[in-house]
Parts: sequence; structure tokens; C-alpha cells
Amino acid sequence: DLAMPIAVSIGLSCIGAGYAVARVGAAALGAASEKPELLTRGLLFVALAEGIAIYGLLVAVLLWIKL
Repeated sequence: DLAMPIAVSIGLSCIGAGYAVARVGAAALGAASEKPELLTRGLLFVALAEGIAIYGLLVAVLLWIKL
């Protein structure tokens, strides 16, 4: 019944989060290699990109409980 929308919400959000973390993480480490004080800011952006997967999981849970 709702298995396909739940799978799509989790799958697409995890793919998007993985792509964002890969791009932002590479850029953050590149910036940190030139200016080490940028490492904390770069890790913050990586954590924000990881939040995309959490939002997908939240949507899946809301679909599962049919809210």
C-alpha cells in the first residue's frame, strides 16, 4: 500500500545526501588544506547535507504512521 512511497522517500533522500556529502566533503577538505581554520565550517556544511537523509527518514515515518 504505502511501501513504494516510503522506499522512494528514503532512497532518493539518501542518494541526494550521499551526493551532497561527497561534493561538500571534498570541497571542505580542499579548503581546509589551504586554510586549516575552515575545517570546522566545512564539517558544519557536511552535517547540514547529512540532514537531507534525516528529512527523508522523517517523511517515511510520517507515511508509515499515515499522518
